[in-house]
Amino acid sequence: MTSTPSPSSPSGPGAPSGPGAPSGPGAPSALDPEIAARLKRSADGLLPAIAQQYDTGEVLMLGWMDDEALHRTLTTGRCTYWSRSRREYWVKGDTSGHFQWVRSVALDCDADTVLVKVDQVGAACHTGARTCFDEDVLKAVEGGADSGVPPLDQ
Repeated sequence: MTSTPSPSSPSGPGAPSGPGAPSGPGAPSALDPEIAARLKRSADGLLPAIAQQYDTGEVLMLGWMDDEALHRTLTTGRCTYWSRSRREYWVKGDTSGHFQWVRSVALDCDADTVLVKVDQVGAACHTGARTCFDEDVLKAVEGGADSGVPPLDQ
């Protein structure tokens, strides 16, 4: 299945484009081969990508990226994700107007998760909430030095 190129889709050598071009996890990508070689992807070729507000540390959402989505994120200044349900790329804000402007991108220590620090404009969640973690907070025992909860090794 191919995706419809968005106005922010990359162009140039190695970038998938046009009807019939391979698209999605496992398709050719223009991602720097040195970065691609370091990535530890899931069986379906994806990496979880955490979006975090760059100045407050607020965790906004979790999306999924393949090599091409990561390449687009690194080279356009806007977050591109792979939609597992629609099986296409989507650029945050193209339809909602709730843009994510990239400030920095990092891999975790295992190179199996991406952290994208962004300047979020509007809601990050598709429900209209500021974050995807605002609506369903679970009750949990709070730990800490003064909480009375002993460390596991005691």
